[in-house]
Amino acid sequence: MSRFFRLLLGSLFLTTAAQAQNSDDQYREPLQQVLEEIQQRYGVKIRPDAAMVKDKYVTYAEWRFRPDVDETLRSVLAPFDYQAAKTGDKTYKLKTFQYHLKTPDEGAAQLAQLASQYHDAATWEKRKAELRSCMWSALRLSPMPAKPTSKPIITNKRQFDGYTVENVAIETLPGYYMTGSIYKPTKAKGKIPVIISPDGHFGDGRYRADAQLRCATLARMGAMVYSYDLFAWGESLLQFKGEDHRRSLAMTVQALNGERALDYLLSLKDADKTRVAITGGSGGGSQTMLLTALDDRIKVSVPVVMLSTYHSGGCPCESGQPVHLCGNGTNNAEIAAMAAPRPQLAITDGGDWTAQTPEVAYPYLQKIYGYYGKTDLVQNVHLPKEVHDYGPSKRQAMYEFMAKNLGLNLAAAEDKTGKLDESHVTVEKQEAQFVFGPKGEGLPANALHSFEDLQTEFNKLTAAR
Repeated sequence: MSRFFRLLLGSLFLTTAAQAQNSDDQYREPLQQVLEEIQQRYGVKIRPDAAMVKDKYVTYAEWRFRPDVDETLRSVLAPFDYQAAKTGDKTYKLKTFQYHLKTPDEGAAQLAQLASQYHDAATWEKRKAELRSCMWSALRLSPMPAKPTSKPIITNKRQFDGYTVENVAIETLPGYYMTGSIYKPTKAKGKIPVIISPDGHFGDGRYRADAQLRCATLARMGAMVYSYDLFAWGESLLQFKGEDHRRSLAMTVQALNGERALDYLLSLKDADKTRVAITGGSGGGSQTMLLTALDDRIKVSVPVVMLSTYHSGGCPCESGQPVHLCGNGTNNAEIAAMAAPRPQLAITDGGDWTAQTPEVAYPYLQKIYGYYGKTDLVQNVHLPKEVHDYGPSKRQAMYEFMAKNLGLNLAAAEDKTGKLDESHVTVEKQEAQFVFGPKGEGLPANALHSFEDLQTEFNKLTAAR
């Protein structure tokens, strides 16, 4: 069918619709029909899921049209909590409302509005204190639930070239065990720097090769590193279902896990409480920014592939609790700024939502650090040709930053020419990293086995405060 006849049919449809519909029936038309008219009028393609448009009707349909196709789509789709995501120059795909996402322009505008609220260290510290108090409450961790009295469960110590690995489970709530592995240097002298490493949503979790390479290399450089599972992920699946990871309480539990991890490591007699760091990528980057904002015990932070003004984390474990609604609305750039003036390195790339960080979020961070005269303590390594991972070049940038700010031996991560060298690390099979055995046979007798039981225990603790 030629474009002329399509336009003619569209005109006839519009004329017929205009004659048939009026305010008595709210100019009501099927959503599918309205989308077809948008395609004809603006020369675009829209891909809706059939289930999304079935039996859906638009009130005041023709009154929602605007000169611009994007404005029209927003007006038409808003009543359904749908959004039109661009997939090409003139192509769109319908999605349900993504509460954790804004457009890049909206994120930049929000950051500018936030920055207008403070202009020096005093006004920023006031804002930070308000945010921190609200964030603890939003997480339902104010005050902190009572800590279980059980001792950490430590199994299967292995010794490798310059480092050791032990599997460690910590009871963070009654019957719930955070599982992970602790890497330590074999020839440490004096107090040892501490690094916690929350995991992100990468395949194989903390068992994957790049996570082992990173933690073991940091240990060879002279730090003790605790790499631990996401909630309802990895070995945590012995206690919960995978879908439990996408419940709002997961964000609370993961923040609590980070706090309990710090409690444990800093209780060790050889831990240096003045040299404490955190780093994680993706969802682990979200935890890195959040925990640093909440806890001044963390002295150095390296969030990887997560710092953005317009993306708050697509998983409820990152945005399931109303942390980002604190202070009449905040975003990850402002949360990252709460680290100031402690050393912080944001590692970003061109293949995800961190692509605009060098032009938008990073200058803002420099401004906040400038309130303390410490702009040199915040850095951004941007890799425009790379994608969403914690790959070799990102790890090398992190090693250099950690070495400088924690007093680690960078030579243990490089060859004689200064190139990244992780060849001394032994990448283990995941079975070696299990705390409770391959089938969970080592789980304690009091271990919970459902999300409902965990929720009950958590509610008991919060009610008793």
